[in-house]
Amino acid sequence: MTTTYGVDRVKATIPHRGEILLVDRVADVRPGESLTTYKAVSGNEPCYAPLGQDAAAEDYAYPVSLVIESWAQSAVLLSVWENPNPDVLAGKVELAGAINQVEIGGRARPGDVLEHRVRLVRSVDETAILAGETLVDGREVLRVGTFVVTLRDVTELLPAPDRALLSV
Repeated sequence: MTTTYGVDRVKATIPHRGEILLVDRVADVRPGESLTTYKAVSGNEPCYAPLGQDAAAEDYAYPVSLVIESWAQSAVLLSVWENPNPDVLAGKVELAGAINQVEIGGRARPGDVLEHRVRLVRSVDETAILAGETLVDGREVLRVGTFVVTLRDVTELLPAPDRALLSV
């Protein structure tokens, strides 16, 4: 039996909130190996707000940048599943590095469900290399050859005066 985790577990794992949280649920988690996530595309999303009454069907193609961002959030979920940190102001924060060999194979539209599949290729210290794809009804719409995520203590990322404030 596959355990499914909802948006509460997603929010308890990564710091994304509001309109930028692009993962609805997580399934088939194999920590340190792989996971599958889902994101339902809705016609009520902010990216569609500028479209007028006369928008054509092709205008409702879900932006590729958001498909990639949603997949990347899924990759981050896998990389920190066992050591979550939903607070970008404390502890270890996730930094996205390079994304390579990205192939777009189709488009998603409102009513579609993005199925993100992520695999851990390699992990070294606090850096993970991941790969995977996104499907809609079994049709591949995105393939990612490699994506790099690394963890850094938030204090390493702050300007010097702000670091002093955190150590008080």
